[in-house]
Amino acid sequence: MKLISFLPLAAVVVIATSVHSEGKQPVPNKDTMSAQNPFFTESKLPFQTADFSKINNGDYRPAFEDGIKQQLREIEEIADNPAKPTFENTFVALEKSGQLLRRVGGAFNLVAAANTNPNLQKLQEDVAPELAATNDAMYLNSKLFKRVEAIYNERAALKLDQESKRLVEYYYQKFQLAGAKLSETDKDQLKKLNQEEASLSAKFGNQLLGAAKAGALVVNDKAELAGLSDAAIEAAAKAANDAKMPGKYLISLQNTTQQPDLQSLTVRATRQKLFEASWNRAEKNDSNDTRATISRLAQIRAHRAKLIGFKNFASLQLQDQMAKTPEAVEDFLGKLVPAATAKAKMEAADIQKVIDKQKGGFKLQPWDWDFYAEQVRKAKYDLNEDEIKPYFELYNVLQNGVFYAANQLYGLTFKERKDIPVYQEDVRVFEVFDKDNTSIALFYCDYFKRDNKNGGAWMDNLVTQSKLLGTKPVIYNVCNFTKPAAGQPALISFSDVTTMFHEFGHGLHGIFASQQYPSLSGTATARDFVEFPSQFNEHWASDPKVFKHYATHYKTGELMPQPLVDKIKKAATFNQGYSLTEILAAADLDMQWHMISPAEPLQDVDKFETAALHKTHLDLPQVPSRYRSSYFLHIWANGYDAGYYAYLWTEMLDDDAFAWFKEHGGLTRENGQRFRDMILSRGNTLDLAKMFSDFRGHKPDIKPMLEDRGLIGSK
Repeated sequence: MKLISFLPLAAVVVIATSVHSEGKQPVPNKDTMSAQNPFFTESKLPFQTADFSKINNGDYRPAFEDGIKQQLREIEEIADNPAKPTFENTFVALEKSGQLLRRVGGAFNLVAAANTNPNLQKLQEDVAPELAATNDAMYLNSKLFKRVEAIYNERAALKLDQESKRLVEYYYQKFQLAGAKLSETDKDQLKKLNQEEASLSAKFGNQLLGAAKAGALVVNDKAELAGLSDAAIEAAAKAANDAKMPGKYLISLQNTTQQPDLQSLTVRATRQKLFEASWNRAEKNDSNDTRATISRLAQIRAHRAKLIGFKNFASLQLQDQMAKTPEAVEDFLGKLVPAATAKAKMEAADIQKVIDKQKGGFKLQPWDWDFYAEQVRKAKYDLNEDEIKPYFELYNVLQNGVFYAANQLYGLTFKERKDIPVYQEDVRVFEVFDKDNTSIALFYCDYFKRDNKNGGAWMDNLVTQSKLLGTKPVIYNVCNFTKPAAGQPALISFSDVTTMFHEFGHGLHGIFASQQYPSLSGTATARDFVEFPSQFNEHWASDPKVFKHYATHYKTGELMPQPLVDKIKKAATFNQGYSLTEILAAADLDMQWHMISPAEPLQDVDKFETAALHKTHLDLPQVPSRYRSSYFLHIWANGYDAGYYAYLWTEMLDDDAFAWFKEHGGLTRENGQRFRDMILSRGNTLDLAKMFSDFRGHKPDIKPMLEDRGLIGSK
């Protein structure tokens, strides 16, 4: 996932929080604050990366306060400039503004999501509406919009280069969609809605983090964990001990509905408890219950859309996306539903046969699916997850898989930098070198789950590339793999391997950024394009040349035996009916929430969800939505509102693009360079549909996606 930043220029919406814990410190006076606060000057570290050895919790608030004041002052200066509007004194000036806010926002956005604490969680909720107001001060400024509109109307005669012309069009659309043409009365109403939405999104993120932590499954008897590996049980014991529950076992919750351990747990009652802990995590009628929060968020978004002139929020939100309209999204998703649900029903029947053969005496339930699907997979493909994991040691996968593929395709090399301060001890930092040995980026990776870390996996920039600002990219990947007990290897599943390649695909999109303007740089594209490079990069995880380079036994160093490799390949399309149906359910649930009419009242969350899934024929009883409304972080706090369909839309793009690679010789430096030149290095400087068709030679074709999923036969 690409973590989406919502506010303009330097302003960053934050998700969760933390960095180094702070002890009691003297409160600095205003005269000395600038000298003491690391955000008030450019970092002296390589790539101007944040110096986490100097950042304390107390540094964020004053930096945000002064950064907001600076940004507001710069906006007013641009808007009030008596000179005739020009590209330089308007658009370039806007791109250069907000340097302090850009620095503090970049660091805060990272630690906010990856290493939180209560002090910074509170700051997150406090600062969110202030950042929203800063956003409005720019996009709802009538004088500034007149300057933007004047240049937009003259753009054809200005002889701008392609990227500059794109920047003008980008800003003009942003102003329009933000409500720049509204009356002052409507703008005032919109500002109130924007600030309330920002506050509630921040609140949701914090509620969900608390809900996930409080909802973790606690087990008293080791026998209840039968089926888990010794290492997993040891890790659960350690987690319980760390939570001050010695002698017990604690299984933390992942972001998704289904939980990884459901595949292995042999005690059905434990599986049910774990599933229900996940399913009900944010619906316990306590302070972490998110339902009232999201019901109001949906209503606010509908009212915002109405003010700006759209029938619903999805219509507003999709204006700058490839899909353009909710109807186009619904049509796209609708083409996938029949094949996905038909295959899911066939898979359910296969699983029920196994249950019946074993005289289970029960009907398949969601908490049974992964456990029995694994048995079906073993029976059909003789493939055991425990056989696979010893060949996937996390850091070997990183160095000899993820980095190796990037070297073979793009000529990149990586050198670990242990001199760069990090925000948490598990974080590692690598310097990235181009094919000519030029240093081009820094890459941070933070792979292990923590209770004070948001669930899921994501990428973002700590520093954004811009030729105008003279900055090179600082990129990070964050995941939630189980941390092994001390002295044990970090063995991961092939699904986890794919996640690493996915997030690094986002990383490559940021690393190869080569834009003049930060607003168009790297991954600053539409949501239904930004997941294209990441999902495309997943394909290299199973490329034979790459696979052989990293799939080695962590003890012996021996290559994975070819028969086991063949089993993995044969099983590649296994369970795809389930997998696609759960994602479709989440994507359509998102669209239904954001197609609510502004005339409708606050929704009962559970009733709405049930009706929405029934309406779209995605209410299969054994196949729950990948995310339930109450813990759907993507759409309530991470910028994928009316945009979760993007994962499937960009899967269409990535499978079609990979089909081009297969047609032209696969993994070669020449092919990699072409993809870099035409996709990865272009940022948002071209119409994205044109960018894709220029690379592929035609508009996106859904057939390679259906073939890759095993839903239709390959050519």
